[in-house]
Amino acid sequence: MADDDAAMSREVMVHVRFAADGSVSEIGARPPGVAPQEWFNALSSECADVFRALSGGRGLFRIESGRLSELQARTAVDHKNGQQGES
Repeated sequence: MADDDAAMSREVMVHVRFAADGSVSEIGARPPGVAPQEWFNALSSECADVFRALSGGRGLFRIESGRLSELQARTAVDHKNGQQGES
């Protein structure tokens, strides 16, 4: 049972790289079609408590895998709905 609990609470590390102007140039685990800055904003609004700033214009989110999957799905849907409204 302990192995099941460990699998359920496995953390995923999402790496972020910032440009010199502070915008996000690269970020991991990004849903298809979602811009790097948009994904960072979504993660920051939901997971600021697990973000760590690192040196060299980098950062890291340590997110529980289930929580990350939920955010990826929600952000992808929100992105798609936002694009449809812009057309």
